[in-house]
Amino acid sequence: MEQLEIYHANPSDFLAVERTFLAWIRTGLALMALGFVLARFGLFLQGFNLVRPDVHTVPFGYSIWFGTTLILLGVVVSVLSLVRYLDLVAQLNSGVRSFGNASALAVAVAILLAVLGLAMSYYLVATRHVSGPDPSKVKEVSMGIFAENGIERIACQHSVAETVAKLESMLQAKNVKLFTIVDHSGEAEKAGLKMPNTKLLIFGNPKGGTPLMLVSTSVALDLPLKILVAEDAAGKVWISYNAPSYLQQRHNLPAELLANITVIETLATTAAQ
Repeated sequence: MEQLEIYHANPSDFLAVERTFLAWIRTGLALMALGFVLARFGLFLQGFNLVRPDVHTVPFGYSIWFGTTLILLGVVVSVLSLVRYLDLVAQLNSGVRSFGNASALAVAVAILLAVLGLAMSYYLVATRHVSGPDPSKVKEVSMGIFAENGIERIACQHSVAETVAKLESMLQAKNVKLFTIVDHSGEAEKAGLKMPNTKLLIFGNPKGGTPLMLVSTSVALDLPLKILVAEDAAGKVWISYNAPSYLQQRHNLPAELLANITVIETLATTAAQ
C-alpha cells in the first residue's frame, strides 16, 4: 500500500490556507449580496406595477427566485469553506500532504453558477420583447392616472367653452348643483397676464357628499367635486379631475359609498366625446 508523504507544514502554509478560506468567505458574501439585490429588484418592479399600472413591465417573479438561489448558494459556500478550512488545517497538523487534488468546492460552485447564469440568460432573452403603450393613444384619446397625485386626464374633442356648456347641461339634467365656474384665464387677463383658456367647475349634491363627510371629515377638503377644463400650449383641450379611487384611498372611504363620487367619471368621459 502506498504511504502518504509526511509533510512538515510551516507558518506560510497555514497562512495560505487561511487566505484561501477568507477568499471563499468573500465569495459567499458577494453571492448573498448579489442575490439580495436581485430579489429586491423583483419587489421593486412589483411595487412599480402597483403605482403605475399603465406601464407594462416584464414578469418579475423569477428574479426573486434567482436572488433567493444566489443567497442560499452564498450560505452553502460559506459553510463548506469553513469545513474545508478546518480539514486542511487538520491535514497540515497531521503532516499529510494532499493538496494536489482539485477542489471539489470550487468545481461545484463553478457548475452551479454556470447553470444559474444560463437560466438567467434564457430568462432575459425570453422577456426581451416588451410592448409599451401606443404614444398617440396616450397623448390624444386615452385616460391616464398620474400615480403621483391621483389626477385623471382625458383628451377632449371640443373647445373649452363647448365642453363647459356641455357639462353645465349634464349637471342640470342630473339635478346636481353647479356652485361656480372659476375662470382662471379670465382672471389672469384682468391682471394683465396671459394663459390658455382654463375653467374650473365646482359642483356637488349634499345627498351624495354628506354621507362621505360623516364617515371621513377630511374628504371635505376635496368636496365639492371639481372638473378642470383647460387648453395646453398646443391648443389641445383636456379634462382633469381627482380619480374616485384616489379619493377613496386618501380619505379611507368605504367601498359602498364610492358610487357617490364615481359620477364624476361619467360626466368627464361623456363631456370629452
